[in-house]
Amino acid sequence: MKKVILFLLIFSSLNILRAQSDLLVTPYRVIFEKGKTLEELTVANTGKDTARYNIGFLQYKMDDTGVLKQISEPEDGILFADKYLRVFPRSVVLAPNEAQIVRVQVRLPAGLAEGEYRSHLYFRSDVEQAPDMGDEVDTTKMGIRMIPVYGVSIPIILRNGELNIETGIEKIAVTKDEKGSSRISFNITRKGTMSTFGQIEVNHISPEGQKTLVGKLNGLAIYPPLLHRTVVIPMAMEENVDMTNGKLQISYFVMKSGKKETYFDHIFDPE
Repeated sequence: MKKVILFLLIFSSLNILRAQSDLLVTPYRVIFEKGKTLEELTVANTGKDTARYNIGFLQYKMDDTGVLKQISEPEDGILFADKYLRVFPRSVVLAPNEAQIVRVQVRLPAGLAEGEYRSHLYFRSDVEQAPDMGDEVDTTKMGIRMIPVYGVSIPIILRNGELNIETGIEKIAVTKDEKGSSRISFNITRKGTMSTFGQIEVNHISPEGQKTLVGKLNGLAIYPPLLHRTVVIPMAMEENVDMTNGKLQISYFVMKSGKKETYFDHIFDPE
């Protein structure tokens, strides 16, 4: 099995290095679609001790606040992908600053029903600890994830057939938290047979048309069968932003190969 020594200097130049991390997995999510059958993951030990990681699958469902909860049996609208995936090797031993390639391969049976299938690949150290789902991921940067825990899971998504997605926004409210800071809350609605994944930007648009970014959230997903997800974003107001004058714009989009694909772009008058 191919192994490579990973020098942390390489990643420090990318502005994404996090101190005190023990495990790095890249990419942080995998989608198999349009004939793709193989993905190579890089698993790296960024700690100071040699570690063994066992690799398996976990199943999760998402609640309407975005929290992932572990389940063991499929529920309505949730399709597991693990039975159609082959992972090799199933365990790795890594010295400090060492990395290894782990391959994930799809094997589709004839007549598999259309739909989006999802399981989470779990890298577990010999020291047992609940898997960490990580922070929201910046979809505008390279897919590298560094998390100082003993277990990391990443979503593996298999899309089969002609799938569709429709999103919308509802129940928008601009309020203040207990400290008096402004925040915006809303529900993102989802219809169709696919999940969504992307980032949200909130912009203030002055009467003269000047846009100012006042809120942002990265790496937001909505998994089937969830029909809506509640989102709350703190808003950082600059001196030139007058919330009593102008409009707000909420955009949900994903960057793919340098191109912006928009789920929705909603402009409204805040009240």
